[in-house]
Amino acid sequence: MSERPVHLRWRYLGVVALGGAVGTGARAALAAAFPPGAGISWTILAINVVGAFCLGLLLEALAHRGPDVGGRRTLRLLVGTGVLGGFTTYSTLADDTAQLLDAGRWGAGAGYALLSVGLGLVAVAAGVLVAGRFRPSTVGPGAVDPSTVGPGAVDPSAVERAGDAS
Repeated sequence: MSERPVHLRWRYLGVVALGGAVGTGARAALAAAFPPGAGISWTILAINVVGAFCLGLLLEALAHRGPDVGGRRTLRLLVGTGVLGGFTTYSTLADDTAQLLDAGRWGAGAGYALLSVGLGLVAVAAGVLVAGRFRPSTVGPGAVDPSTVGPGAVDPSAVERAGDAS
């Protein structure tokens, strides 16, 4: 019998839900403390940019520390999917943009949307770069083998077995 996919395991669903509650609570508290000015929610913009940076930082750091299993998987789901997924809110960005457009503020609506998405992309890249500066060494004892990390990782024993077959 094969193992259930991660998204169907109650343990991981609970981890994501717990993280989501924390992230959503933090976002709601910040949004209430700093309401929109002139119809533009600068707080939501800042939340989305900070969240994008943190997600880039987290995923890059985890990708270079080994496969997505055990504690790394739990941390990714708790903080990445849960906390940061609940903290950031691109649905509110879409709603705020739609309200600006409905009010005839086309320039403000388009600018807000483009600024949010553009800054989010820059923030993710910055998070990846910052995490890359603290990447574990790939030289020496206890080093992480880069071929076993992240998407497209190569299983060295599979390579050896393929070589034996020829």
